Amino acid sequence: MQVRLQKLLADAGVASRRASEKLISEGRVLVNGQPVTQLGTKVDPETDRVEVGGRVVRPVEERVCVIVNKPRGYVSTVKDPEGRRTVMELIGHMGVRLYPVGRLDMDTEGLLLLTNDGELTNALLHPRHEVPKTYVAEVDGLPTPETLSRLRRGIRLEDGPTSPAEVKVLKSTERGATLSITIHEGRNRQVRRMLEAVGHPVSFLKRVRFGPLDLHGLKLGQHRFLNMAEVARLRAAAGGARAPRAMRRRSPDAGTAAPRASAQTSPPRSNQAGLTRSGSKRVTRRGK
Repeated sequence: MQVRLQKLLADAGVASRRASEKLISEGRVLVNGQPVTQLGTKVDPETDRVEVGGRVVRPVEERVCVIVNKPRGYVSTVKDPEGRRTVMELIGHMGVRLYPVGRLDMDTEGLLLLTNDGELTNALLHPRHEVPKTYVAEVDGLPTPETLSRLRRGIRLEDGPTSPAEVKVLKSTERGATLSITIHEGRNRQVRRMLEAVGHPVSFLKRVRFGPLDLHGLKLGQHRFLNMAEVARLRAAAGGARAPRAMRRRSPDAGTAAPRASAQTSPPRSNQAGLTRSGSKRVTRRGK
């Protein structure tokens, strides 16, 4: 069966779909010994020989999805040219090439997904599917009801207006507030920019939910494999993204070695994980 060349590369873990398109446009992909630069070119993985950088690309039948509770101080990339720590150091060698599903900035903690399933990644990140992502933010100052209404309606940023957000006040003190904010987009540093735009800079930010998944049982710095049911729920949240012909069957507790103790292996429940500040002993539990 023929598939688009960039999809084959993304599914095989060579690069993301967009990065694969760039490789093709630059003439760095060979099909049966000849460079191909036309986007949308279709190949048959069973009969065509596809090479990138002198290496043969083989279709990946098995898919792996990993959930990580990312601490601050790690960048959400496979490699970093500045030599900073990456999330790949948290999961160790998996035997397959995994890529982050979107990004959390270096100063943000929380839920990050990694996978070699390019189609699922694209579906989860596509704006039309509006997959919700929930954050807990500690901000300076006390937002007024009018400010909360502005966030809920959507506000204008330098790259355009945001979609309406779900905002709740979890806790307030004389110095600031703790908010739960759910967005359905994935712009760069969006939550931080939204809150700064309304006069409440973020001092601490953690993503606690991505679609149907939360951080239940996963301590800061830990990871675990998603089970089949969890991946199915992700696909449903992403507009029913088509499942590959095979997916790697791993027990939820396999490969959870990380810089911290082993994670619990029970499937995620709907309650919110505890929030822990990196490098701090303070642990608080808050409702959504």
